Amino acid sequence: MSHNARRFLYALFDTAVAVAQPGRCLPRHFPECPTDGKIVIIACGKAAAGMARIAEDHFSQTCSAHTLTGVAITRHGEKSEPLKKLKLIEAAHPIPDESSVLAAAEAIKAAHSAKAGDLILTLISGGASALLVAPAGKITLAEKQDLTRTLLKCGARISEINCVRKHISRIKGGRLAACASPSAILVTLAISDVPGDEPETIASGLTCPDTTTLADARRILAKYGIEPPRSVIEALNDPVNETPKPGHAIFANARYELVATGRDSLHAAGELARGLGYEVIMLGDSLEGEARDVAEMHARLARRCLADGRRVVILSGGELTVAVRGNGRGGPNQEYALALAAALNGQPGIAAFAGDTDGIDGGTGDCANDPAGAIVDPGTARRAAALNLLPATFLANNDATGFFRLTNDLVVCGPTGTNVNDFRAIVVDSSIRD
Repeated sequence: MSHNARRFLYALFDTAVAVAQPGRCLPRHFPECPTDGKIVIIACGKAAAGMARIAEDHFSQTCSAHTLTGVAITRHGEKSEPLKKLKLIEAAHPIPDESSVLAAAEAIKAAHSAKAGDLILTLISGGASALLVAPAGKITLAEKQDLTRTLLKCGARISEINCVRKHISRIKGGRLAACASPSAILVTLAISDVPGDEPETIASGLTCPDTTTLADARRILAKYGIEPPRSVIEALNDPVNETPKPGHAIFANARYELVATGRDSLHAAGELARGLGYEVIMLGDSLEGEARDVAEMHARLARRCLADGRRVVILSGGELTVAVRGNGRGGPNQEYALALAAALNGQPGIAAFAGDTDGIDGGTGDCANDPAGAIVDPGTARRAAALNLLPATFLANNDATGFFRLTNDLVVCGPTGTNVNDFRAIVVDSSIRD
């Protein structure tokens, strides 16, 4: 593959990420200053630090006479700039830690501090489900951690995982909204990282009504053959843990807006591709399913386009899953890329990029080392063959990171400061060569 083609793939990804940066998407959505009260900001998620910083600057200029307080919770390793007035807490993702418990307590405290006439501004982005943990009933943090690991490994969709999370939590599923005075003004601005952009799924719906039920959560665990500890069973059978539904009084003064979505990012990348003379095939921003299965379908589509002599960029987003059976490392984007490499087998004329827009794909959350995804080009197969690497062997062990590290195809960019989920681009162009 030519150097320019690889650079083009990175440019598509960078364009998608840039559209979802807080400084670009957030300011035009800020609410007016409250008539008579203070401003309480609760920011949580992978983009929380940037969103909080933009909000601080905005309200310090436009509402200088108002008291500004609150907390911002992001993941470890974000290397965030210090905030001027808000407390910054770092916690673990995707598996919560003790800091996640502390963060939830701080968020609840901040919400409780809001009284009639105050403005609570919640700034939500993907990752908040792990960063805020307040287990219900007798559930311990260790039990919550184990259940999260199990749900992530079994291939459950994010909507299913968050349904369970909401019903074993004292803060998710609208309960953060319940902590504030019903006379306070509650505004939520969210960067969506979930297929379908449903508010009740983004960050497990901290401030919005929930249509899922305790029974739904129990069915999800049964569907995947998960046998939770007694404390979780008791919580999912206790009516007190049912989430507040649409029409509940706690949402009377609540407003929810999306400020950035995967669709926005894909369209921006598509415009760049069209400007360079490519036809764009948009597969949508809400793809779900097993990563390797989706990759095989996309490989077939790319081969058909090549056979027809088309010069195409195939774009897709969403959140793919991986049913983990091996003990390797990787994430859904790397697994997708590895399955794509196996299916294409060095086919000239096709190259692809698969990465998470937050800069980290699966892994341990070590921001300095974890890859965002991987690139596949005609040279991938050549480099693998030279090292006697078989993609199928690495797939069987779910070790996409190991494969692409050896072929030098990992995408390592560190945290991007935002998160609108997976980004995948396949370039079909007969001029692409090894």
